[in-house]
Amino acid sequence: MDSVDPTDGDKVVYFGVINVNEGRKTIGAVDIWRSLITKELFCEEKRLGVLEIADYLGMPKIDKDKKWAVAISREREGRDRWKLVKLINQGEFKFTDTDDESVINVDVNAYKVIDSEWWSFLVEKNVNRTVDITNESNAR
Repeated sequence: MDSVDPTDGDKVVYFGVINVNEGRKTIGAVDIWRSLITKELFCEEKRLGVLEIADYLGMPKIDKDKKWAVAISREREGRDRWKLVKLINQGEFKFTDTDDESVINVDVNAYKVIDSEWWSFLVEKNVNRTVDITNESNAR
């Protein structure tokens, strides 16, 4: 009987975290895993006070032409202010708001949200950092 390794020998390991702060208060985190062979990132948001289980099993997948990012509302405060998204490089981008019902439309250029109500930062540039989302200058 032959056995087949579905991962082709690849392993996914815990890579780090991004703590999402508003002022001095932590309002959530992004857990980050990485493939040892492909270096592909896998992310999951953890919103402080939200105990719901994710609606998918295993590591969350992302298309090769997208990057993990955190979108932040300029108009809100607290845990509903930010959302983990799979951001495109350029063009019009739609994502579901933190209420999991409303759809947000923003423009994106070079994997950065360009909008009067939302801004963003890339996960890959902030691994193992605390990002204060009180204003944009605190993210890389």
